[in-house]
Amino acid sequence: MPEYLAPGVYVEETSFRSKSIQGVGTSTTGFAGPTRKGPLGTASDVITSYGEFERIYGGMADLTWGGATRAVNHMAHSVRAYFDNGGARLYVSRVFTPRNVGGATTQASNSAFAGVGEAGAEVGSFRARAPGAGLNGVIIAYQKTAPASTATLNTAPLGALARTGAEDARAYFVKGAVGWVDSADAALDLAALPADTVLVTLNLELRPGAASRSGEAEGGSIIYERLGFGAGHPRALATSLARNPSSRSQALAQPYWFDQVADTTAFSLRAAMFGDGDEGVFTLTGGDDGEAPVTTDDNAEIVSYTDALAALEEVSDIAIVAAPGHSAVADAFQGTQNALISHAERLRYRIAVLDTAVNTGVGDARAVRGRIDSTYAALYYPWVVVPNPAARPSDDTIPKELTLPPSGFICGIYARNDIQRGVWKAPANEVVRGALRFEREISRGEQEVLNPEGVNCLRSFFGRGNRVWGARTVSSDPEWVYVNIRRYFIYLEHSIDRSTQWAVFEPNGPRLWSNITDTVSTFLFAEWRSGALLGTTAEEAYFVRCDRSIMTQADLDNGRLVCEIGVAALKPAEFVIFRIGQKTADAQG
Repeated sequence: MPEYLAPGVYVEETSFRSKSIQGVGTSTTGFAGPTRKGPLGTASDVITSYGEFERIYGGMADLTWGGATRAVNHMAHSVRAYFDNGGARLYVSRVFTPRNVGGATTQASNSAFAGVGEAGAEVGSFRARAPGAGLNGVIIAYQKTAPASTATLNTAPLGALARTGAEDARAYFVKGAVGWVDSADAALDLAALPADTVLVTLNLELRPGAASRSGEAEGGSIIYERLGFGAGHPRALATSLARNPSSRSQALAQPYWFDQVADTTAFSLRAAMFGDGDEGVFTLTGGDDGEAPVTTDDNAEIVSYTDALAALEEVSDIAIVAAPGHSAVADAFQGTQNALISHAERLRYRIAVLDTAVNTGVGDARAVRGRIDSTYAALYYPWVVVPNPAARPSDDTIPKELTLPPSGFICGIYARNDIQRGVWKAPANEVVRGALRFEREISRGEQEVLNPEGVNCLRSFFGRGNRVWGARTVSSDPEWVYVNIRRYFIYLEHSIDRSTQWAVFEPNGPRLWSNITDTVSTFLFAEWRSGALLGTTAEEAYFVRCDRSIMTQADLDNGRLVCEIGVAALKPAEFVIFRIGQKTADAQG
């Protein structure tokens, strides 16, 4: 209680209402898998479009493993399918296995030598921030000039570069602590400034993934303007493209850094990059896609699926997790599925979306399902056939169609369903956007075998398109047989968990119990009114108990507050039955 020591009027703030519970998001997704470029060992910032993904992790070009084996870039295609089907927020964690780990030819970062400066001194090189063929590219440097005056030279930052003289008699000066001096420390006379004096700056155009100067960059070009040559310049090349950027977002935005040799001068750097011209082109080579991904490995150089999933654990708002393409790697298939399930079960507030392998028959799909049992995972079959965006009408060597794992599409459908209807509605009988057809047509008889076992089928229906036709988990527990039931309870549990943290260390008595009861009841009443719970009245839809009827003295002595919550969740109408019979004209009802 506050102290009142002097007479007067005192105003206090208080609350006459219970705390509120805000529902958590359920559509944010995490993907783990190999990409053409991108950071390793960490999850991306939230990605909200395919264009963002392409800028950070590269495009849809095939991956090449071991320098020879070509593999469809399932991650990139699945990310596009995710956003096309309604996904809105995605986190990505990259998987990468270097070639010849521990050997003399361990895959190194891509690099391009920037040349030599005055007296043949090396000045540095451009280097890729991470390995990958997607960072083989081109950097174009432009030397830009602007007219200079005594005033602009006086206000220019330290490390700025100026040039005087005609083309055949140029001289360069850098601004230091004592003024403008050339490479021989001769000063520039600002009182008698030559008429053709100009300030010189550096512009860069980074084109990751471009094969030549005229090639297109994956995710678009990145432009840097008005960079400086001198080490003291606030926008010096080695500062703007630093090896260790000051922020994580800056590291994601910069695919390359400049490895500058110590004691490199502004004169030497400019000479190395441009010589007597105003443009320099540097090609980065040597990057590749490494080897096929693995489920787990103790070698620190390898980022396995297990490592990538561990990075996704740090992102608290992920509710759906998948590893598109893992089922195409035979050695990583079963292990990665187990890792996905363990990840979801351990974190509790996530569900794993699993794929069968490509070219899988009904018996093989049943075998995959028979190896797993979890209320936190759902399995989808078969793969999805889509148009190949790389196809060209005049080039028959490029396939016109691609077959992709369903998980990317399904995660997008989960998100679309949550946004349009609610997490309590089963994510089934939904159109698979972008699909031409499915890898194989599932008949009604085949689904009668697969559906009871928890294999969710994707089927084509005449006049209704390509749809998800199943909404079951891979659980043997009949209480958790439906995806929407599991996901809705995840939503309820996570929402209540996150919004009742204020109760920890509060006095454990009737006032707190009543506040907790009112808080949860208000939340569940809103859920019932929105149509998420079964029952014609609130009493039929849910109950909340938090009192001495469910708490013993031992609970109180050990600091435990117990609250029991029961909800009547809505099960999907999986089997819609109409009973039709004949009646006579005079029959009643």
